[in-house]
Amino acid sequence: SAVGRGPEVPFRSEAYGISAVARGKELRLTLSALDPAAGPPPQDLVFRFGMSGSFRLRPAAELPRHAHLRFLTRESPPRALCFVDPRRFGSWRLGDAWQPERGPCVVSEYQAFRENVLKNLEDRAFDKPICEVLLNQKYFNGIGNYLRAEILYRLKIPPFEKARTVLEALKDQEQERTKKDPSLTLSKKVKLRKESPDLLELCHTVPMEVIMAEKQLFDPEHSDNYAAFKNWLQCYLVPGMSSLRDRSGRTIWFQGEPGPMAPKGEAPRKKSPQLKAEPEAPSPEVTPRASKRRRRAAVKPPKSEEEKEEEADGPRKGRARGRRKVAAAPALPKPEVPPSVRRSRRTSARRGKGETGGP
Repeated sequence: SAVGRGPEVPFRSEAYGISAVARGKELRLTLSALDPAAGPPPQDLVFRFGMSGSFRLRPAAELPRHAHLRFLTRESPPRALCFVDPRRFGSWRLGDAWQPERGPCVVSEYQAFRENVLKNLEDRAFDKPICEVLLNQKYFNGIGNYLRAEILYRLKIPPFEKARTVLEALKDQEQERTKKDPSLTLSKKVKLRKESPDLLELCHTVPMEVIMAEKQLFDPEHSDNYAAFKNWLQCYLVPGMSSLRDRSGRTIWFQGEPGPMAPKGEAPRKKSPQLKAEPEAPSPEVTPRASKRRRRAAVKPPKSEEEKEEEADGPRKGRARGRRKVAAAPALPKPEVPPSVRRSRRTSARRGKGETGGP
């Protein structure tokens, strides 16, 4: 689109296919001509979705707003597969390379993910609270804000417990099991973890729950389906849960005590149930300007709790970009005072000085 921030895609083909592979929080699309001999070479794109990015398939004549990249079908009438990103936190880049600082995927590379965490516990990154480390994509590639809250809640782990303390306990448990039963195979270990999952196991299984039910859970355009996602949540944005800002400015939701590394001098906030809206006051006479504002409000509905939370957790950089500069009002010329009035003012001022004895 004209306002898209991503690079131009140098791929043109009358007939092509799209395949996709996901890894953590990234998605790689490969565009391949159906006739390799006549078409261009394959083109790879790697996407990051930010907070609001998604793909949607729509009639080409009815493109959704904020469709920043579009792939058209050959059918009649054509449809468009659109990368939609209202807040523009998402991005795409050319090439097939994943971001080098991201570790193994918690979903598709679980064993490598687990080993990568447990063998690097000496890293200074694990000096931080567990809630902050769970967002470190070098070790927890794929875990985001709502997932960390759900994972810690299920295990009753205080979010501001030191990460190394939590994870070293898992390492010790694993070594203890192996000592007790040296013949323990990988499949048996996996079975034991499923029966009594630990933190790293839940980093795999909780995202899998969402993926398995993704069609029902993640469709904000269908309120019934989106309600299913809200019902699935046990902690994140749930009434009765507490919340605190971590050191990166993200909000963590939890139940119970926050833990020893909680921010000093900040009390947890508790989410209260939504109150019923008060009856509307009688509306005043509608002016043309007020009417225009109402029409705008009808087009753009109020933000949901999730949107407010995501916005609060979003990048702070560049927020002032949209603010308009207000020019100072020009100084008004002073009214002209007749000469006779000016002389009388000077005379009265001199008299006043004489009466009071001067400065």
